Amino acid sequence: MCPEKTDVIVIGGGLVGLSSAMHLQAMRPRLAIMLIEKDDQLALQQSGHNSGVIHAGIYYEPGSLKAQFCVEGHRALVEFCIQHGIPVVKCGKVIVANTDEQIARLEQLHKRGTDNGVPDLRIIDQRELRELEPHVTGTRALYAPHSAIVDYKKIAATYARIFQTAGGTIKLGTEFLCGQQVRGRSRMETTAGAIEARLIINCAGLHSDVVANRSGTKPGLRIIPFRGEYFELRRESRHLVNGLVYPVPNPNLPFLEVHLTPTVDGSVAAGPNAVLAGKREGYRWRDFAFGDMALTLSYGGFWWLVGRHWKPGVAEINRSLRKSVFVKSVQRLVPEITANDLVPADSGVRAQAVDGRGRLIDDFRIEESPGAIHVLNAPSPAATSSLMIGKFIANKADLRLHGTGR
Repeated sequence: MCPEKTDVIVIGGGLVGLSSAMHLQAMRPRLAIMLIEKDDQLALQQSGHNSGVIHAGIYYEPGSLKAQFCVEGHRALVEFCIQHGIPVVKCGKVIVANTDEQIARLEQLHKRGTDNGVPDLRIIDQRELRELEPHVTGTRALYAPHSAIVDYKKIAATYARIFQTAGGTIKLGTEFLCGQQVRGRSRMETTAGAIEARLIINCAGLHSDVVANRSGTKPGLRIIPFRGEYFELRRESRHLVNGLVYPVPNPNLPFLEVHLTPTVDGSVAAGPNAVLAGKREGYRWRDFAFGDMALTLSYGGFWWLVGRHWKPGVAEINRSLRKSVFVKSVQRLVPEITANDLVPADSGVRAQAVDGRGRLIDDFRIEESPGAIHVLNAPSPAATSSLMIGKFIANKADLRLHGTGR
């Protein structure tokens, strides 16, 4: 049976895959571009299970792709939402410090954010913090007034609509199985049959390393899934938080500790814990897949990671299993919050890339191989940065296909 033919296949119907397809279709209207997604809905995994924050760009190493794409992506995404009638709530963000060590790190974050070009970023004292967040405890805080919240599922749906209106094709319920180069073209097997293309763009998120390996590429990393567990404030307690409230993060880890996040539907999320997931799409403790866990446990880099970070790992598990420990973490920000104020909420899963020596890969990782472009690491702030990442990938694809790039 002859394979279906197209010019470009994008694997993954999340924000990054949809943005890449949308940008490339706009650049090259005559290209036949097909996006395949294994689920029966778009943005069902990381893109549909994030906090909804439009990040400012404070935390990231100056000059990194994260720093560049987040600051530019914030501005572009807000403009995109305004253009397409997607509500954006500019609630602002405070990163709260209470000790001399935290204040020193806060000053470092202020410099880093300023170097990255975050607008109107400033350190505020206790009095001004109280004016912004009357129930939050802190001696100093870093204030990012333009941080905002949005519904990323609506953004994903808009990317898809623009892509399809421009001539693109989306095939749901179509899972990538394997791929190879055949006479200079990329041929892949899927659950819906064989498809042949000039170029494959791998935006498979939690499965990006698996897709790369099954395409004949050795990415030099593995995705380790970490579940982010959340509670939310009861309706009568939501008044305790006005905007985004974060602690000063641990500089040695990519996770941002327990924080408080208002959402566009009016709720307030508290979390996350970060614990190893038993499945790449494991949003609950009982979710387990032998194949996914085998890939984690058989990877030497995972054991190096455990050796480096076992203490915070044990602390995260303890906080996951004991609500009282979680409550204490929240009370460092808002002492008035009690266990009765918190009810369980949905979890998310972070696709964290880890190299063979157990080092957490911090920056976005986008690599090329014969017939393919692979997005191998795109954790937060990938949602905020999705327009810029998509444009970046589309330019790479255009260069591969036409020897140009815009």
